Amino acid sequence: MNQDPNAAALLELLREAKEQVQFLGELGVESIGLTTSVKASEPVVTATPMATVPKPPLKPKPLPALPSPTGASQSWGQTPKNVASGAGAPPESALFNRMGSAAPASAETLEQIWQDIGECTRCGLCEGRTQVVNTHGNRRARLMFVGEAPGADEDAQGKPFVGRAGQLLTKMIEAMGIKREDVIIGNVNRCRPPGNRQPTLEEAAICRPFLFREIAVVQPEIIVVMGNTALRNLLEVREGISRVRGKFQDFRGIKVMPTFHPAYLLRDPSKKRETWEDLKQVMDYLQNTPAKSD
Repeated sequence: MNQDPNAAALLELLREAKEQVQFLGELGVESIGLTTSVKASEPVVTATPMATVPKPPLKPKPLPALPSPTGASQSWGQTPKNVASGAGAPPESALFNRMGSAAPASAETLEQIWQDIGECTRCGLCEGRTQVVNTHGNRRARLMFVGEAPGADEDAQGKPFVGRAGQLLTKMIEAMGIKREDVIIGNVNRCRPPGNRQPTLEEAAICRPFLFREIAVVQPEIIVVMGNTALRNLLEVREGISRVRGKFQDFRGIKVMPTFHPAYLLRDPSKKRETWEDLKQVMDYLQNTPAKSD
C-alpha cells in the first residue's frame, strides 16, 4: 500500500524539526529572539529554532564596478597576473550584504585571485588533491567563517565545509538566524592534506596570502576563525583556541571571533555550548551595529 505523499512530507518535516530541536538543545539555546539587520529602513527578520524565515523581496542591485587590478592594495598581497571575467557572482542578500569597513578595500575581484591561484603547485599538497577548494559564499557578506583546510568531501566537491563538519557548521549558522548563502566560508589552505592532517607551517604560509586578499575584497565586518590553525595563521598568536575563544580580536580593522572548529565539536559535543556563547556575541554585534554605507 502506497503511503500518502502529504503524510510522508509531514513525517519528514517532523523528523527535521526534531533534529533541529535536539541540536539547539545541545547548544543550550532556549530561544532565539535576536535580529540582524543592515539598516533601520530595511525589514527586520526574527529567527526561531522551528521555522525557516523567508527572505524579503529585494530589487536586484548591481555590484559596484571595480577599478583595474593594478590599483590593488599591496599590503594585502601581490597583484594577480591575469584578470578573470567576474561572472557567476552569487546573488546579494538583503540582510547580510557587506556595506563598508574600516579596512582599505582591495581593487581586485575574487575571480582574479582564483585565476592567480590556478592549478596551484606552490607546495606539496598539490600532489594528493583532487581540486583546489576556494572560498565560497556571498561575496558581500557581513560575516565570514574561516577554517583550516579541505577534507575528503570538500576535495571531491570543490566547496569548503560540505562534509560532516560542514553540515554541523550549516546548523550553527542557521541557529544564528542566518542562511548559509548569506555568509562566506573559506580555509587557510585550499588543498586537502594527506589523511586530513594539519597543514604544516610552510604549507599554511604559502596559501594564506590568498585568503588575506579575499578578505580585502569581501571586507566582512566579522570573521569567525575556527580552530587553532585558522587562529594562528590569521592573528599570528601563540595561544591555543581554548584560551582565546570568546574574546573579540582584530585583523586589520576587522573584528575576529575565535571559536572551536566544527570537526572538534563532533569529537567533543560538550564544547557546543561554549561555541554557542561565542556565536551569540557575533549575533549581538550584527544586531546592534548597523552596516556602514558605501
